[in-house]
Amino acid sequence: MTLRIEQFVQGQGPGDGSVDAFLSAGAFPIVEDDRVTFVFRGEADAVKLWHAIYGLPTYQTFTQVDWTDLWYLTLDLPRGSRMEYKLLVEHKGRRQLVRDPLNPEVSHDPFGTNSVCLGAGYEKPDWAFDDPEARAGTVEEHELPAPSFGGTRRVQVYLPARMRLTRRYPLLVLHDGGDYLRFSRLKSVLDNLIHRLEIPPMVVACTQALDRMKEYMADPAHAAFIVDDLLPALEAMFPLASDPASRGLGGASLGAVASLFTAWRYPRTFGRLLLQSGSFAFTDIGRTYRGPVFEPVVQFVNAFRARPGTPVEQIFVSCGVYESLIYENRSMVPFLERTGIDVRYVESRDGHNWENWRDRLREGLSWLFPGPLWMIYE
Repeated sequence: MTLRIEQFVQGQGPGDGSVDAFLSAGAFPIVEDDRVTFVFRGEADAVKLWHAIYGLPTYQTFTQVDWTDLWYLTLDLPRGSRMEYKLLVEHKGRRQLVRDPLNPEVSHDPFGTNSVCLGAGYEKPDWAFDDPEARAGTVEEHELPAPSFGGTRRVQVYLPARMRLTRRYPLLVLHDGGDYLRFSRLKSVLDNLIHRLEIPPMVVACTQALDRMKEYMADPAHAAFIVDDLLPALEAMFPLASDPASRGLGGASLGAVASLFTAWRYPRTFGRLLLQSGSFAFTDIGRTYRGPVFEPVVQFVNAFRARPGTPVEQIFVSCGVYESLIYENRSMVPFLERTGIDVRYVESRDGHNWENWRDRLREGLSWLFPGPLWMIYE
């Protein structure tokens, strides 16, 4: 189909109905092995692709097909990639950032909705979508005392199906847990992985900061809330296992920083960490470009790298190769391994977004909390 666009450019294809016929002939964007062609139709003075792939110019300019209102852009896109984007349409002095009208594939995050390009070889994980055969857990909302913050905090708690008071369940505390539920399909993931015996039935507490730019930046009050307020309250409400190996703490971006900081400040309280695309800014081997707002994180990560100790037994780290954070996460892995902590590191051809973090949950959770399936066959 890309050849047909080139024919338009060369003046060999235009004619009555030719653009309509082209657009009705296939799906867009056009994905061909290791490249992708984006197409836009409409009145415009210029069309540009906006994306968040680190290392490439943020805006890529489309070419207009002669004698038509059709625009296109072809880019290399390695197999297995997933890419979120929008289109910047400029017309008569007006600039508008819009979703791709020819592409029904979208993703959502706290800031809105993006179009999504699924590269050749990428497959949506079936374990992240509702399975009618999987018994559904429940999500309860509780308002718990939070003396560390001088008030209360709302926490959503996932409880597995057929939960029994005579058993003791592993616990995972997730920073930005409400966003994991909304944008990473966390409940469906848990229901399915438990049903498939890939993880054990477990309790997952989903916390949400009121000011994450303060609380998640190595804030002692937040760490105290997790350990001194939240953990005892959950233990009083639910039949939880008490050993650190049955407790996990996790999050993405700054949520990963908050998880590592809490585990470091209260060593051996949690035994497992799920760190996704952590904003691990540090300066012990060079300057950081993150800016002054990240100074609390820099101070913490520098201190952690100087005296890490062994705060937990296992850490799962994931990051997208299209993120600006790939350098920090790659740099942290060999350092963590030298501490004696058991580390598993996974990269993906994706960016800093909730569906990237969703796609890594199966591997991360089943490694940190292996269910009967993995205990038998691994």
